[in-house]
Amino acid sequence: MANPGFDPKDLSEAVELVKRWGTVAEASRQSGIPDPTLRRRFNVAVRRGLDSDIIHEAPAGHSIKGVSTLYDGQGGVIQQWVKTRADQPSIEELAATIKAAFDDYESPAKPIAEPDFVDPELATLFPVSDAHFGLYAWAEEAGGDYDLKIADETNRAAFARLMAASPSCEEAVIIGLGDLLHADNTENRTARSGNALDVDTRHAKVLQVAALYMVHAVDLALTKHRHVTVRNLPGNHDLQSAFTVTMALWAWFRNEPRVTVDVDPGYFWWWRWGLNLVGATHGDMAKMAQLPLIMAASRAEDWGATKHRLVLTGHIHHKSAIETGGVIVESFQSTAARDAWHSASGFRSGRSMTAITLHNLAGEISRQKVNIV
Repeated sequence: MANPGFDPKDLSEAVELVKRWGTVAEASRQSGIPDPTLRRRFNVAVRRGLDSDIIHEAPAGHSIKGVSTLYDGQGGVIQQWVKTRADQPSIEELAATIKAAFDDYESPAKPIAEPDFVDPELATLFPVSDAHFGLYAWAEEAGGDYDLKIADETNRAAFARLMAASPSCEEAVIIGLGDLLHADNTENRTARSGNALDVDTRHAKVLQVAALYMVHAVDLALTKHRHVTVRNLPGNHDLQSAFTVTMALWAWFRNEPRVTVDVDPGYFWWWRWGLNLVGATHGDMAKMAQLPLIMAASRAEDWGATKHRLVLTGHIHHKSAIETGGVIVESFQSTAARDAWHSASGFRSGRSMTAITLHNLAGEISRQKVNIV
């Protein structure tokens, strides 16, 4: 709805005055209309397209965010600056991207059969920590090659080896610890700090590959476990894209009774298995030492009813663990190669994927680890 405070005649007059005198300031002096008033009218007129000299078209894939025009004394355009920004994909476009990926996915010819035997007292956690799908690294610069194809092959192979080494359990929990994707949108910068990112290929394609990797992981888990729970947490690199992947997983498995996709968009996840209380978060916000108190405050009833408590984090790309108040807080290595910045900064952590098996009464009883070299 148009602002009733702007008379169309006033807007047209503002355009003509600026054309005649070249600038808003000069037009204000010559006409006697206060500069703020004339400037406001002229800007509104431009946005409404009342100045036919203004260029309103932007290059493909961009939209106009501002226009500045310099006129001569006869009202002709001397120079014009059209400021544009790269268009960000809409929710509908992201959904269409994921749908297109699923259309090409070769699902099993028939529903995956429930395994013949599982241990009803066991559950295995599969943390997916900082896979950074879409990260680009050149070995000559960063010490190892990494791109979208390598990320997909590396993570699939490691997950398959980990699944083969772990026991068949009542429950499998696939926990995305954040930064599944290296970039959150087409700007290829981190959302909070604005750091430039080395990215391989288009964001839509990265979304497709990352989502299908998670589908593949769930399908593989169904072959050894009676039920699979999935929670994909956001990280500082994929604050929005993480939830897009989550909704894609929910849509894919919505009719599969053996899969539960947790669609809570929050930054923390809590889960109870017998006498075990498990939490997870990316790790870029709350410090590790704070997480036991956050767990106790968030799940007071479960805290009182459990004996073994564990919080899983990622973000720092290296192995670290502390024990506070009977709670073990643990971070995991990344599966991704170092990018140029991390290599130049001296980071040299290893790469691996881990699985942790819990007994419903005895807590952690085993773990498996696959190193990535």
